[in-house]
Amino acid sequence: MPNPKAHQVVEAVRLSKAPAGMATRIIAVDGPGGAGKSVLASWLGRELLAPIIHTDDFASWDHPVDWWPTLLEKVLKPIAAGDPVHYVPTNWGGPEKDPIVIEATDFVILEGVTASREAFRPYLAYSIWVQTPRQVRLARGLKRDGTLARATWSAWMEEEDRYVERERPADHVDLVLQGDSDIGD
Repeated sequence: MPNPKAHQVVEAVRLSKAPAGMATRIIAVDGPGGAGKSVLASWLGRELLAPIIHTDDFASWDHPVDWWPTLLEKVLKPIAAGDPVHYVPTNWGGPEKDPIVIEATDFVILEGVTASREAFRPYLAYSIWVQTPRQVRLARGLKRDGTLARATWSAWMEEEDRYVERERPADHVDLVLQGDSDIGD
């Protein structure tokens, strides 16, 4: 991500305050699929020496946005209590994944679609919305998943549209970035 805004983003995140009663600052990187969230989250994770929790570890093709109660129980509530986090990521139809354990730390990045949803906001110290034109996002998704995934991506994008219409996440974040220019491909 290094660009003129990079230093400002890191500084704003470092100045954020954890919610009352929490020691760890959870930084949400939200936006629709293919927006550039993973690029931003990886960069922030390196800059802040922070582990990244991906909402994709809880979502699936069948449940693109309605998996959130599990993340709340297995991740956000333990972090708020100062306890370690334990979960097994969704395998997305592939082989079983190894369990993940995250110990208490200064920062944790929560990256993925709906990372700044209303139910998560009480746990967030700072949140970023990455917005990117639909065609750019679709092209990135098809490049990653193959052109045969077009129907799946269309259905997924419709679910994301409903989330955006219902919760209007860009209206509730600390920062909006353009995923096709502020972050890079």
